[in-house]
Amino acid sequence: MTAGSVLHQVYREDRARMLAALIRVLGDFELAEDALQDACALALGKWGDTPPDDPVAWLLTAARNSAIDRLRRARLGREKLAQLGERPEAVTEMTDVGLLGVGDERLSLIFTCCHPALAEDARVALTLQSVAGLTAGQIARMFLVGESTLAQRLVRAKRKIRDAGIRLRVPADDVLPERLSGVLAVVYLIFTQGYTAANDQPEHTTLRQEAIRLGRLIATLMPDEPEALGLVALLLLHDSRTAARYSPAGDVVLLDDQDRARWDRAEIAEAVGLLDRALRLGSPGPYQLQAAIAALHTEPETDWRQIALLYNRLLDFTPSPVVELNRAVAVAMAHGPEAGLALADSIEGLDEYYLLHSTRADLLRRLEQDAAAAAAYDRALALAPSEVEREFLRSRLAALS
Repeated sequence: MTAGSVLHQVYREDRARMLAALIRVLGDFELAEDALQDACALALGKWGDTPPDDPVAWLLTAARNSAIDRLRRARLGREKLAQLGERPEAVTEMTDVGLLGVGDERLSLIFTCCHPALAEDARVALTLQSVAGLTAGQIARMFLVGESTLAQRLVRAKRKIRDAGIRLRVPADDVLPERLSGVLAVVYLIFTQGYTAANDQPEHTTLRQEAIRLGRLIATLMPDEPEALGLVALLLLHDSRTAARYSPAGDVVLLDDQDRARWDRAEIAEAVGLLDRALRLGSPGPYQLQAAIAALHTEPETDWRQIALLYNRLLDFTPSPVVELNRAVAVAMAHGPEAGLALADSIEGLDEYYLLHSTRADLLRRLEQDAAAAAAYDRALALAPSEVEREFLRSRLAALS
């Protein structure tokens, strides 16, 4: 392999670990990122046709030296410079590939990016950039904001971490459950952003795959955390239906109408195994309950009564209007559209959520209240976030008339 291809591979596979090690020693996101970029640029000129035996150690040493040079040239950070000079073991910390190989550095980086001191949008963006390696431009396109706006958001988040003295570490046991739930929420949000994106958009695949990778990493590094396992199971179960969710023309295909032969059975099997393992570790939490609901949908005959009961339990953990809406759908399937419609009409806080109106429209259609169903479809059309959803709703409205 050429020096360039080796560098590309190392950067792709070990970037997060190297960045975490640098942040731990330097205490500064921006300085660590700049120093790592300097090291990569230096490697292109220095390695030639013979890359070093340990490229990660070489890059970390070069990045540390670059950071010291930057601090010296800027005549700022004298305290940091003195600290690094007094701590020659810092080089060992950063070049100990055995320690990095355990994965603790990456886990610490994830927890730092998802620190509760940061706003949710900043946590997601910082995780995608620092852990997943996406550029500011890529993230900006995914969230429909300008690249400069997204870049400023990232800069503010990194400086807040630096100025607040937030340390790169896995939280202590007494606060770990609360902090872990925040990390898992960010991973789930990343997946949802990809899952709900139009199927012809690159983030539809990129974000789903990245969220699953992050979830697997967390579950691997924290093997006794049942909710981490439950989240991965949930993501895999949703992802397993990807190929069947759209027609060849790009139209949405509802779950009941999907070709189950196109579902990824390997992902389903892996998910069920992870869910079984999670449930053996203790009482189920919200991600395990959602995964159990998704798993029931993979059975030849869907047990809607059991799904409705699971949604009742889920509401105890996460009382939200969206969960109430999902319960209403399950109740409608188990006990009839009238019972489901009564629950849907009692939900507050979702008037601007298109799925509430499309759900009501479907239930009204089943009750043969066509005029009311048409009005609900019109409302859903006005609120639908993408052309794919709007086209589906138009087809339902046309079939109704």
